[in-house]
Amino acid sequence: MSFAIPTIADITDATLTARLQHILDFKTKPLGSLGRLEVLALRIGQVLGTEAPQLVQPQILVCAGDHGIAARGVSAFPSDVTWQMVENFLAGGAAVSVLARQHGLALTVVDCGVAKPIAPRDAAPGAPQLLLRKVAPGTADASVGPAMTAEQCAQAITNGMEVVRGLPGNALLLGEMGIANTSIASLLLARLAGLPLAEVTGAGTGLDAAGIERKRAVLQQALDVNAEATNPFDALAALGGYEVATLVGAVLQAAAQRRVIVVDGFITSAAVLVASRLQPAVLQRCVFAHRSGERGHSLMLAQMQAEPLLDLGLRLGEGSGAALAWPLLQSACAVLAEMASFESAGVDNRS
Repeated sequence: MSFAIPTIADITDATLTARLQHILDFKTKPLGSLGRLEVLALRIGQVLGTEAPQLVQPQILVCAGDHGIAARGVSAFPSDVTWQMVENFLAGGAAVSVLARQHGLALTVVDCGVAKPIAPRDAAPGAPQLLLRKVAPGTADASVGPAMTAEQCAQAITNGMEVVRGLPGNALLLGEMGIANTSIASLLLARLAGLPLAEVTGAGTGLDAAGIERKRAVLQQALDVNAEATNPFDALAALGGYEVATLVGAVLQAAAQRRVIVVDGFITSAAVLVASRLQPAVLQRCVFAHRSGERGHSLMLAQMQAEPLLDLGLRLGEGSGAALAWPLLQSACAVLAEMASFESAGVDNRS
């Protein structure tokens, strides 16, 4: 490995946690009656290290890349859709583009390894920006050998760290685009968690039953041919994609900077799984936005002991679920900051 993984410190602070819990408990409400919103407020305060957390300049980071394994028919869509959707993100027509505008979220799209060249452009104020960090025009086919070399994987991780260092704010929402990347998420989960492919492989972009069986057979070939790649970095290089590796770097850097990390669905969760196997304290900074409709995501969440905020049957990716969950984080901070206590409101607090 030719890059340095940042050390992610344990941010457990019993005193701060007790103060946050006290503030929440003495708001004008029955104890615990705001349910998981209170848990969310506690988490945000812990990440930002304050009793009065404020979320500033939130950033959606959508990483895009292509996969050689797509040629094996593991997706219902062709690889050309990757670059077409990147253009759609930048034009403002994709779901994540719409939701980013709605919620005032800055959107950055990174070409990490899209097969077709994407022309650089200057973004208008408030429009999505494009960053070109292409390691190669798509990975190799993981079903016949490693998808990336160790050097390529390390470069993608380094790119992700550098991108986050260049973004303002204290909250990072994760998104991705890459035809066949549900296959990569399934492969990483199977390898790192030791789970059978049958349990972690689903329809992705819409395969029928026969397509899912074909997909599983191809993925089994990828696991078999890369059987020696067992540690997190080697598994990522052998099985993963440039967008996933870039997200791993983004997560590590955001965690090192104590940003709140809002995790989207199956593929971004795979990046967090890898990052957490490299630096476990990454998970202390994460808020998991939703439980995907993709088979395997619940098992992946269980690996990280994560309880997502939403369960809407989403399986789009892009960061769409993270954007949908964003108002809940804002509400959690508003409750901490603005909701009256029993004492300040003159309300009786009988046990």
